[in-house]
Amino acid sequence: MTIDRLCPLICSMTQRKISDREPINIKKKISKMDSEKSKQLQIIADRLRIQSILATSASKSGHPSSCASMADILSVLFFHAMKYKVSAPKDPSSDRFILSKGHAAPILYAAWAEAGLFPKSELMNLRKIDSDLEGHPTPRLNFIDVATGSLGQGLSVAAGMAYVGKNIDKASYRTYCLIGDGESAEGSIWEAMHFAGHYKLDNLVAIFDVNRLGQSEPTALQHDVETYRKRADAFGFHAIVIDGHNIEEIVQAFDEAAATKGKPTAIIAKTFKGHGLDGVADHENWHGKPLGDKAASIVKNIEERIAGSNVPAPIAESPVEDAPVVSIINIRLSSAPAYKKGETVATRVAYGTALMKLAQNNSRVIGLDGDTKNSTYSEKIKKVSTDNYIECYIAEQNLVGVAIGAACRDRTVAFCSTFAAFFTRAFDQIRMGAISQTNINCVGSHAGVSIGEDGPSQMALEDLAMFRTIPGCTVFYPSDAVSCERACELAANTRGICFIRTSRPATVVMYDNEELFQVGKAKVVRENPGDKVVLIGAGITMHEGLKAADTLASNGIHVCVIDPFTIKPLDADTIRAHALRVGGKVLTVEDHYPEGGIGEAVASALSTDTNITVKRLAVNEVPRSGPPEALLEKYGISANCIVKAVYNLLQ
Repeated sequence: MTIDRLCPLICSMTQRKISDREPINIKKKISKMDSEKSKQLQIIADRLRIQSILATSASKSGHPSSCASMADILSVLFFHAMKYKVSAPKDPSSDRFILSKGHAAPILYAAWAEAGLFPKSELMNLRKIDSDLEGHPTPRLNFIDVATGSLGQGLSVAAGMAYVGKNIDKASYRTYCLIGDGESAEGSIWEAMHFAGHYKLDNLVAIFDVNRLGQSEPTALQHDVETYRKRADAFGFHAIVIDGHNIEEIVQAFDEAAATKGKPTAIIAKTFKGHGLDGVADHENWHGKPLGDKAASIVKNIEERIAGSNVPAPIAESPVEDAPVVSIINIRLSSAPAYKKGETVATRVAYGTALMKLAQNNSRVIGLDGDTKNSTYSEKIKKVSTDNYIECYIAEQNLVGVAIGAACRDRTVAFCSTFAAFFTRAFDQIRMGAISQTNINCVGSHAGVSIGEDGPSQMALEDLAMFRTIPGCTVFYPSDAVSCERACELAANTRGICFIRTSRPATVVMYDNEELFQVGKAKVVRENPGDKVVLIGAGITMHEGLKAADTLASNGIHVCVIDPFTIKPLDADTIRAHALRVGGKVLTVEDHYPEGGIGEAVASALSTDTNITVKRLAVNEVPRSGPPEALLEKYGISANCIVKAVYNLLQ
């Protein structure tokens, strides 16, 4: 039997209440949902439940009860509300869907299989080592934009996608994010709610699956949907409360969301964990467990409920093809660096200049910041266009999440900046970004004790270690304005996460404006035939190292000075060659804790060379406030300290 396409509708508000407030700018329609179409969507929902049970039973692991609570929502979303191409799941004009409660991945996979993207038989390979249908979604799959599963992050990503759709692409596509009630305890959810409400992202729909039960016990609010509604309303959302297992209410809610202007929509769906699964529904201690011996009888009961109803799923409505064609390859500075050797310029200032130049050459380069734009100098991009800048306020988790969303489907080249110390708050978002195969550029200023009087809370002393642990991350540490501009240019064209560490103090311009820089290639800044030690520093310690080299040279001791430029990947070959040339003595100096920074990177790279000795100078304790020069001296990384360390190394 062929079933006609579902038609848009809004059910009569007199039939039931989905909100105690009037919709915003909605032309009310009174219609009655066709019972056959409602039945069709209910049948699809039950088929999704069955596939989730079968897949998790085959893998002997997974979350079938978490899948069951959202089955009705996903049926309506995929086969009524969303516009997309099955043939091209990441088409730029298609609607986006983020499953923030990533543990419910089996039912998301089932929905795409139901839509015809791949055979349903593939669902039986869930969680197998040779299958991309992993326990939580990752972009190894061509229908997944970002990895989810570390809870509380999906809405920030969705907000970034929606912001780009509304304000940069200016396209018709919409973004949907399904959130578990348990993860709504995460502060990052409410950072994202604030962001979306502030920017009036009416192309965003947040769906809260309020199924009452968390992993180990009931959630704090359980089924108090009114509190969820009040919270969403307070954050500037058009809030709709529905029965999440009533197909008509779900349809009306999505239709109302599509008609709502000037506000994002929050659909607060009261559901039951394990709904439709006899003996499991609304019972505790079923989180993350396959159904075991219950599976066969539960599947049989569902099949009997939908017996004789092998109706095909509706074909998704095609998207409006209005997302512009963009190119984010071969991005270059609009002009070469223009500094005078010997002048002093802070690398954080050079970052702002580079960001502006990149945006001048490609309108898809955007800057995001957490209310530090006048310190990181990211505000310079606004001279090109205010459309190229996104203020994320003091909410660093959301800052990184929005950047990841903005970069999805290669719609933008996103640079997000703040004090480097504050990226530690967003470490989980950064590590999930790596799993998501994202291409974002994080720029952290105010690194190390050299920032001075602001004190240790503002001093990034662990940021290099943090970003070095991220798979595929490129870590730049420019030592002057020229190398900083070139680092930004390289980052714009480098896949994966990039981190650029910038400094607060003005430092001397070392390089010619025409100097060529490459990822993974160090610069030998100073060398002599009679060098006794290789000295490696970056940023402020590069300049302290050069001062020390001058002092040592005046006393007849010459050292080779190397600027690594990238700490990851590190140019081990250049460092090793010069280390062997000078007799195997290497000294590293860094404005960072000793764990995980330049010294450990060099020591690791040379660990198999038994005839090379690496000594390290770093900040070895929690520092205090003071003038930069005094702090460099107190914590052992000043030029004077370097001179003493070289003498000790030569003894």
